[in-house]
Parts: sequence; C-alpha cells; structure tokens
Amino acid sequence: MNDSEFNALADAALKQIEAGLERSGADIDFEMVADQVLEIEFADGSKIIVNRHDAAQEIWVAARSGGFHYRWDGRRWLDTRHDEELIAALSKLVSQQAGQVVSLLQQ
Repeated sequence: MNDSEFNALADAALKQIEAGLERSGADIDFEMVADQVLEIEFADGSKIIVNRHDAAQEIWVAARSGGFHYRWDGRRWLDTRHDEELIAALSKLVSQQAGQVVSLLQQ
C-alpha cells in the first residue's frame, strides 16, 4: 500500500471513530489534537489516544489497559497481536474506561 492509500484509510478510520463517539451519547470528550491524533478523555481524567503511525502504516491505540497496533489487512484494521478488529476493540476499551457500554460500530 502506498502512503496516500494508507492516509485515506487511516483518516476514514479516525472519522468513523469520531462519528461512533458522537452517536454513542456517552459523557466522553474527544478531539483531534493534531492531524494524526485523536484524544478521547473520560470523566475520571483518563484518556485513550488513537493515532496514525505513518512509518509503520498502522493505527496505534494507547489506553489504560495497554498499547495496541492495528494494520490494514485489505478489508479492515486488525490488531497485530490478537487479530481483533479496531472498532470492536476500541468499543471495549472505551466502555472499560467510561464505566458504561459504548458501541462505536455503525448502526
């Protein structure tokens, strides 16, 4: 995959995450703090950081429970260690830190 393909796919994933957070109605603050970094902040002050890592062509997630790397497999973003899909995994991570069920999946 070339850089422009990666950028388009990663940007689409970040927009999908933002839309899911907006739809969820949960009391979660989030914002793009840079072109490549989405910061999700919870009521307790904890954060989840989602960012594009251009050199590795991955999306990285830093959460209270650890760090995760997701790589495009031709159809979806999969965790490089656990084969879990990005949006499903992030829904679980956000739910854990928010203390309530939050789904980022498209409805």
